[in-house]
Amino acid sequence: MTQTDDIATENRRGFLKCMLWAGTGVVWTVAGGVPRSALIGGGAMAATPAGGDLTFVQISDSHIGFAKAPNTDTAATLKEAVDRVAEIKGNASLLIHTGDVSQLSRAAQFDTAEQIVKGAGMDTHYVPGEHDVLEDDGKSFFERFTKGAARGYYSFDQQGVHFIGLNNVQDLKSGGLGNLGQDQLEWLEKDLSGRSASQPIVVMAHIPLWTVYQDWGWGTDDGAKALSYLKRFGSVTVLNGHIHQVMQKVEGNVAFHTARSTAFPQAAPGSASGPGPIKDFPPDRLRTVLGVTKVSQIRGSAQLAIVDTPLGA
Repeated sequence: MTQTDDIATENRRGFLKCMLWAGTGVVWTVAGGVPRSALIGGGAMAATPAGGDLTFVQISDSHIGFAKAPNTDTAATLKEAVDRVAEIKGNASLLIHTGDVSQLSRAAQFDTAEQIVKGAGMDTHYVPGEHDVLEDDGKSFFERFTKGAARGYYSFDQQGVHFIGLNNVQDLKSGGLGNLGQDQLEWLEKDLSGRSASQPIVVMAHIPLWTVYQDWGWGTDDGAKALSYLKRFGSVTVLNGHIHQVMQKVEGNVAFHTARSTAFPQAAPGSASGPGPIKDFPPDRLRTVLGVTKVSQIRGSAQLAIVDTPLGA
């Protein structure tokens, strides 16, 4: 396991970055606007929040249709992840998929993923990844997975928490940064206007809204503009996929978290010639770098933690 921590606490502004190569499975709960996590399985699960607290689960980057090293059966590993979700979901209210459902935006790939994810028995919300909008400008994905949101961005409320799904992968250039575009930014500003600053906000997007590594396109070029609309809120949690590894950044009241893939790992930023699957990853260790995230915010705590447990455990 490799982990890098750089924490600053002055004026409640901090930075935490983790790359954990040996584990998956984080429980996040939303209560009182403060994010907190608990270990999936084991004694920490005794802290599962009660009653009105919101719990939900995130999966990402299933890449159904990918069939090369290091994973020739992405449907099988997605099913393992969904089985784990069903096992640990408890009172979780919903499931979030943060993009790259498919590898090539093919109908059969969408069908396979949709049927597997239904096995979790949860209300599921999706945002598109760049691999989901390769055909028909994403129309097939939007009609199936973001009904009522023709361009893939939308919002809804659940148990006092405002969820926002964004599309930052449209017309994405190879190696380029993600982009929201003026129309979506104007929609976001309007969506947030008039909301109480005390309402917890959860943002879902495929590519991180903060710049993880610009040379690999791991960031969103107009993400800072979107985040400027969110700064006044007391609790904002931004969930992403795309980079296939756990990384976290906390700035003031905004916590950023990227999830592992259920398909294959990618190298740490800048440690390889470019992004993409680690082709020579040992097959017997593959499941140690794949997984799910369970999200909780618990009233009265200001601590944001990440604890991972491997699918193969």
